[in-house]
This record gives sequence, C-alpha cells and structure tokens, in this order.
Amino acid sequence: MAKRKIKKKTTRKIHKKRRKHFLLRREILLLFLAVALLGTGFYLKEKISFYYAMYFNRFEHKKLSNSEKEENRINKIIGDYADKTFGMDMSHYQRKEDIKWDSLSIGNRAIPIEFVVLRATMGNKSADRHFAEFWNLSKKHNLIRGAYHFYRADEDPVMQANNFLANVKLESGDLPPILDIEKIPRRKSTKKLIEDLKIWCRIVEETYGEKPIIYTYYHYYKDFLEGEFEDYPIWLANYNDVPQPSPNSDWEIWQFTENGIVCGINTKVDLNVYNGSLWSLKRLTLD
Repeated sequence: MAKRKIKKKTTRKIHKKRRKHFLLRREILLLFLAVALLGTGFYLKEKISFYYAMYFNRFEHKKLSNSEKEENRINKIIGDYADKTFGMDMSHYQRKEDIKWDSLSIGNRAIPIEFVVLRATMGNKSADRHFAEFWNLSKKHNLIRGAYHFYRADEDPVMQANNFLANVKLESGDLPPILDIEKIPRRKSTKKLIEDLKIWCRIVEETYGEKPIIYTYYHYYKDFLEGEFEDYPIWLANYNDVPQPSPNSDWEIWQFTENGIVCGINTKVDLNVYNGSLWSLKRLTLD
C-alpha cells in the first residue's frame, strides 16, 4: 500500500510538472502570436498609409511664378551664393497640406534647403498655431531648426521673453533663439525700445547661454539698432537688387526675398542664405 501511495504521489508530481510546462509553452506561444499580430498591424498600417498617400493624397506641385525682374534677381543671388547655405522661414501663413518636407530644394532642385526658421511666438501671449507641428517635422527631416519671437514694440519685454521660453524648448543642434523686431513703437521712445530689446535678449540668453540672433530689415537696423547689438549675430532682410544685405555691416543670414519658390512647397516663402558653409552653420547651433 505504501508503495502504491508513493507511485500516486510521483504520478501527480509528473502531471503537475507537465501541466506547468504546458501552460508556460502556451503563454510563450500566445506572446509570440501577439507580437507577430502587432508587427503585422504596424506593417499593414504603414503600407495602407503609403498607398493611400500614393493614390488618394498625392502631392501636386502648383505652378508658381514671379515677375521676370524678381526671378532674375533671385536666381542671381542663388548663383552668386551657391557655395553658401540656404534656408527658409515659415509661420502659420503656410498651410500644412502645402508642404512636402522630404523634398525641399531651390535652384531647379540643385540646391537643398538646409535650415528652416519658424515663428514660435508673438508679443506678450500669442503663439503660432503651426509651430509645434512644424518644429517636430523639421527635426524628423534632418533640417537645422530655428525658432523666432515676433517682438511687439509696445508690449512688455519680460512677458514677451517668458512667452517665448514657455513655448520653445531648444535642443542641441538648434539655432540660437531669434528675436524679430520690425515695428516702431507708438508709445515708447527709441531709447526705451533699445532698453526693452536688451531685457528680452538678456532673459533668453541667461536661459540658453547663447546670444540671440537679431532679425530685422536693413534700414531698420541702420536707423535704430546699429551700434547697440554689436556682439549679436545679425540676420538682415533686404529685397533690393543688391549684392549683399548691407554694404558696411557684418551679417550672418540674409533674407533676400519673400517670393521664394521652393520645390516641395505650394506657396511662396521667405528665402534666406547663411553667409557660410553648412559646417559653419552647425558651429553656430547650440551645443
């Protein structure tokens, strides 16, 4: 009787062990099937998205044109600066559906767009509605990114700086913060404007450890800012038929047209040339 009891216990133990192994194998199999189904789902999703975009959501380039004079001026600058680095700047004025991010180029597709500057914020409280999405897409497509604040001359510099910092999180490889000043204040003197701009710059510089880039028009810089921001990188807009944006000032970036035609965008954009190579532009970016 004792022997039979031992045998039953041994048999029970063997069955228990087998059942445990069976359950373990079943769990491993179910896990494998779940991973396989998940992978298949992602694969099919990508394929479906690809074919949907190919057949139902094709990107068709619109025929954009400029006057002969403007076209010749733009082409001359592109030719003269072909060894430099080209980029563009955008805001919510460009529609999301009008941009194909993986094929941005100019000069009959011979010159790639290497950097993009996006409007992030405006004044004390406003933010550009496309900024976050365009910001992520720029990084996804390996473009050097920059973010700018449109400064409202009569508003508070501290609030404007905080608005920019709350909406923009610059990373290594991004351009330094950019201050766009174009307007003359109605309720402030020029002296007060300069003081306020320096407050904005100081707050932002303390956060990122880099002096902001100052963007403005050539004549605005000459009339109001020249001599006040000597240590800051300067980005000048000048749409005239000139060989460079300023005859006597150092400049980093030249916005040479607001009528830029870019392969991959179905609206005209602001085109810029950085006064240096791509390697040099990368050296300007944040560490």
